[in-house]
Amino acid sequence: MRTKYCGNLTVSDIDKKVTLCGWVDRKRNFGNFIFIDLRDCTGIIQIFFHSKKDEIFQDALKLKNEFCIQISGIVKKRKKNHQNLSMYTGNIEIHATNLNIINISQILPLDINNINEEKVRLKYRYLDLRRSTMFKNLKIRHKIVQYIRKFLNKKKFIDIETPVLVKLTPEGAKNYLVSSRIHQKKYYALSQSPQIFKQLFMIAGIDKYYQIARCFRDEDLRSDRQPEFTQIDIEAAFIDEIYIKQLTESIVKMLWKNFLNYEINTIPCITFQESMKKYGSDKPDLRNPIILHNIKKFIHVNQYNKSVNNEKIVAIIIPQGILKFTQENINDLNQMIKKYNILYHFYIYVKNIYDNQYDIKISDIFFQKKIITNIIHKINSHNNDIILIISGRKEIIYQLFQIIKNYIAKKLDLIKKNNWKPIWITDFPMFQKNQDNSFTTTHHPFTAPKNFDIRHIKNNNLNSIIANSYDLVINGYEIGGGSVRIHDVKIQKMIFEILNISTEKKEDPFHFFINALKYGTPPHAGIALGLDRLVMLLTNNNNIKDVIAFPKTNTSTCLMTGAPSYLIN
Repeated sequence: MRTKYCGNLTVSDIDKKVTLCGWVDRKRNFGNFIFIDLRDCTGIIQIFFHSKKDEIFQDALKLKNEFCIQISGIVKKRKKNHQNLSMYTGNIEIHATNLNIINISQILPLDINNINEEKVRLKYRYLDLRRSTMFKNLKIRHKIVQYIRKFLNKKKFIDIETPVLVKLTPEGAKNYLVSSRIHQKKYYALSQSPQIFKQLFMIAGIDKYYQIARCFRDEDLRSDRQPEFTQIDIEAAFIDEIYIKQLTESIVKMLWKNFLNYEINTIPCITFQESMKKYGSDKPDLRNPIILHNIKKFIHVNQYNKSVNNEKIVAIIIPQGILKFTQENINDLNQMIKKYNILYHFYIYVKNIYDNQYDIKISDIFFQKKIITNIIHKINSHNNDIILIISGRKEIIYQLFQIIKNYIAKKLDLIKKNNWKPIWITDFPMFQKNQDNSFTTTHHPFTAPKNFDIRHIKNNNLNSIIANSYDLVINGYEIGGGSVRIHDVKIQKMIFEILNISTEKKEDPFHFFINALKYGTPPHAGIALGLDRLVMLLTNNNNIKDVIAFPKTNTSTCLMTGAPSYLIN
């Protein structure tokens, strides 16, 4: 139906006859002549109808936005003063000789040239995808996948699919279930990840596996999470965590170079404990220079002369705050702090650090001058800084700090745009204790412990066991996580026992996996990278929905189709 695409036309096509197909993006009627912008998946070209006497001109009068049409005509160069340099095809146009209206269109319920409400965009997603920015995101996503496949193929990894309908197993998030028609009252679970299957590949001797895998998890959603998502799944045998981390770094550096022309150099690595103490998070955004300073060692009693053994006392520097922060900003911080159950907070206004000139801004706080002076010097404060001191429970302090540091960075414009700061977080705790005193694993139950000793279990000292795991974080987003896997069946059994997971009977969820580990399992490790989050960052978006063709809402619903729905008998 066409000989050319709109966005691919160039000056080399001048005086050639072409046939194009697409949608009317814009129409301008000047009485004696009409211009329309014709849009297809490659771009936009201007079409010129210039004779009221021609039948084609009368047809052009009928055109409205989003009509689907076919145009034939001659490519002409625009006059210099009529060229549009903001368009790739802005120096040429088509003088129409034939017009075929393929299909008319009703008035769209959204404006594809402007920003619309998310509910409207998701309800009419097929129209939202006509927007050039959305289609560009999908094209970039496609290219990213191609780059990754090419890279891993060169590294001798094999792309193998794993089942989507799997056995229900306890792996953290809730599963989506699919009933079986043949096996009445039995269900499949949609795969949360290919974790077990890729380990079985290693037992099978496949050695290097990867997959662009679809995964399904029924969990609370946010701007960077969806119930169905795609991950770049990688596993290799007879290697260690260093190999996986180096491989992952190569992928990330390659992507950032090719898609953003940005050179990522050495990626730093810190432990989970270091990350929490300094950034209050295991997903730190290193672009934000605001960090936590632990000052508890300077303060042995609080303002009520009580022990501070169970408190966390931190200092947060607001750089040059005296000059840049208003009283309104301080009031905003106070309102944020009031929402959290902290013990106390106050501000130190550092006027001259060398002469020990400062003011304490709050009543009923009585600390010796020597203590305040030590704090100012030890946390490397400068003249005109404001120091915010907060005391409270560790978990609350960490939550509050994320809000405070983002507020400070925004008000002081501290985060540079087009700046990328990846970091590895390692040595996570192996276990987390639940409220009922049971345990879950921080990552998943197949992660190898780094410092495993049977005495840890006998002495009920599980908090001291460190997982041989690693997360890659970029600008505050976890884009990948992996670990060295357990290949010793005895250790895997012990981990399951700690988690109260039985493996003795055939119907037990991991009975088949325990059996598989008995047959000469090699050491192996891997990682899963979130494709959706990677694309979100590489397209400079801040919402994962903008890089997924048909996403769900934050309540896991599809506004376009109405899913989920009741069963129809």
